Amino acid sequence: MTRSVAIVGTGDIAGIHARDLATLAGRARLVAAVDTDPDRLAAFGERWNVPHRYPDLLAMLDRTRPDIVHLCTPPATHLPLATACLERGLTVLCEKPPALSLAQFDLLAATEAAFGGRFATVFQHRFGSGAQALRRLAGDPRLGRPLTAVCHTLWYRPDAYFAVPWRGRWETEGGGPTLGHGIHQMDLMRWILGDWAEVVAVARRQARRTSTEDVSAAVVTFAGGTVATVLNSLVSARETSHLRFDFEHATVELSHLYGYGDTHWTVTAAPGHEAAVAAAWAEGPAGVPSGHAAQFRHVLDALDTGREPPVGTADARDTLELVAAVYAASFTGTRVARGGIGPASPFYARMDGTGTPW
Repeated sequence: MTRSVAIVGTGDIAGIHARDLATLAGRARLVAAVDTDPDRLAAFGERWNVPHRYPDLLAMLDRTRPDIVHLCTPPATHLPLATACLERGLTVLCEKPPALSLAQFDLLAATEAAFGGRFATVFQHRFGSGAQALRRLAGDPRLGRPLTAVCHTLWYRPDAYFAVPWRGRWETEGGGPTLGHGIHQMDLMRWILGDWAEVVAVARRQARRTSTEDVSAAVVTFAGGTVATVLNSLVSARETSHLRFDFEHATVELSHLYGYGDTHWTVTAAPGHEAAVAAAWAEGPAGVPSGHAAQFRHVLDALDTGREPPVGTADARDTLELVAAVYAASFTGTRVARGGIGPASPFYARMDGTGTPW
């Protein structure tokens, strides 16, 4: 079955969506594009042979009903655009972050439940074969219990990056690297380790002229007892994305930048466990790099079989709540427990909550 797709927002990330949709062997067809910038829309439409182009979402929704709407717009637009689609019962695949706050996200989830649409978030690092293999091994006695973990997103963004008006502002981007960049690695860490329990953290503005942080550091304790260190940065000249999981009998590491393949994974067995660990890892899938195409395949598989697309609202909310907890712990100097940020908390409505110390 070929699914029809509309892309809303035709900037750089939309080009990646269009490119990867084209690799899916005819399973998806790009039928419409939306952008308020007519020149950008025209260039995108010509590049990807999009037959229908619209200046705003409502104009598109009045004329077509795509199977999937991909939201590739700035973060502050996600709530109103997704709401308009969900109210029509459509499936929405939204770039990160799915919302600027837990309050916004809960509105999306309520709209989804009321109108029968489906909302999923793009967390493409879950879908490479290495992550799929590790997820299947969670709880496997050959690796043993996860004891410690490391989650680093050390990237570099110069001052010029923030010349785009919506970047670096709580009101329009929602947060700095904790929400807008490190969320990918944090999501993958959480997906592997399960429910988190508590966070202590620090967020700072070290060098960039933004209202948001440019560095954050956290210690996350998981319900199973795993202790993880999380570092997010936009001031790191040698960029890397690094995850490390220390199990009882093995260390599994992933080092890449914006996407990984099988060769980016390293598995080190503890003495005496070499054969069992090697056999366990060899049983997993192989050959699928992380990326949008990998997640798109899973989304299409779900739609074709009547299942909820992966990384649905309940799943994505756990990651967004972890991000909110890092901010709350940073700006209040307290430990923040999972489930502790409710409507009465200022960090429910805004990631900066009670305000920053700078």
